[in-house]
Amino acid sequence: MEGTGSLPKAILFDLDSTILEYDDPEECWLAVCREFAPEVGVAVESLLRAIVAARDWQWGDSERHRQARLTLIETRRRIAESALSSLGIENMALAHTLGDTYARMRDGGARLAPRAADILVHFRSRGVRLGLVTNGASELQRAKIGRFGLAGYFHHIQVEGEFGAGKPDDSVFRHALSRLGVGADEAWMVGDDLDRDIAGAQGVGIYAVWVDWRGHGLPPGSPVQPDRIVRGITDLLQEPGGV
Repeated sequence: MEGTGSLPKAILFDLDSTILEYDDPEECWLAVCREFAPEVGVAVESLLRAIVAARDWQWGDSERHRQARLTLIETRRRIAESALSSLGIENMALAHTLGDTYARMRDGGARLAPRAADILVHFRSRGVRLGLVTNGASELQRAKIGRFGLAGYFHHIQVEGEFGAGKPDDSVFRHALSRLGVGADEAWMVGDDLDRDIAGAQGVGIYAVWVDWRGHGLPPGSPVQPDRIVRGITDLLQEPGGV
């Protein structure tokens, strides 16, 4: 799509850390470590380092990532199990408690991004067709969609656990475009994941808008170069053609 001076015919939105916001995962794990470090018998910093190492390993490979996001409850427990094991502690029940506590903090803190509903209504009222394209298991993602009343804003909702493939697979984007009745050069993808949302969308010719919710900018030497960078979806209204 040529520039941002005119509205696209369709916008594909990611769900997590795009339409929905969360507390920083590191802060959630830190809170868990502060609560359970005395029971584990190690310093808070040592427990956090072990969890971060286990977490980064778990999510650091594309195939592990795919499997983990479809079994998120088990994944969080596995991360805690691995962390405790690295500290010489084999206690599955305690590990599961850590993982489940993190899940309650992280998921319980989910909230709509500022003015999210207004933004979705804004684009719909201007004739833009909207798609929600999210990775993850059907049960968890549909629960979030229901919790925040999001279904009515979108012309098409596509969940990895139901579709059978997740971003960045080309078929995900092509199917969503087909359901919305638009071509790749007539659409935007808005999401927070450089590899899955941005590179995936660009791979099929979609204009890709990266939500840099941390405000850290692109990693040095990033091979993925978004067509546009915003801090949050409210920034979509600040460019020509967005209002």
